[in-house]
Amino acid sequence: MQTRARPSLLELSRSFASIGMSSFGGGMTAWVRREIVQRRGWLDDQQFLSGYALSQLVPGATNVNLAVFIGTQLRGVPGALACLAGLTGPPLVSTLILGSLYFGMHGMPGEASISLALTGLGAVAIGLNLGTGIRLAQSSIRRVVPALIAATVALSVGVAGFPLLTVLPIMIPISLAAAWWSRRS
Repeated sequence: MQTRARPSLLELSRSFASIGMSSFGGGMTAWVRREIVQRRGWLDDQQFLSGYALSQLVPGATNVNLAVFIGTQLRGVPGALACLAGLTGPPLVSTLILGSLYFGMHGMPGEASISLALTGLGAVAIGLNLGTGIRLAQSSIRRVVPALIAATVALSVGVAGFPLLTVLPIMIPISLAAAWWSRRS
């Protein structure tokens, strides 16, 4: 996919405000990819994956780091600030308002319904993350060995419940050895 022209700071801020207000309880990476790669074409999948990987490596919230990365790639420091403000500003204000209303309802009729609705939104976020992972894997993992490595990590952490910090020291050398071997053949 070809990337489009450089967006304005207002477009960046508005897009990330929309993402921040649309994502609740996780699944934000799916929204970011859909908006930035699929809908707007500001980055391609490879650029997005590189930014996402880097965002996971540096300290802080991954999606905030990703927003700063995207803003920096598209418009430098002002772009990073626009994305950060758009992503965090409106949701922060909304959360403060809704949180005060929620805690004001403690013990009132309807409290259980709100808790059920929030649980359902969590399930939606899990589905969005799975969908994004599958789409990205389809376009990025094209050989059997990388697919097996990705599946092993996902199953070890997600299904077997092994800690990520236990799985990665084992799988990183295996992954690097497989990459080295495939380049030599």
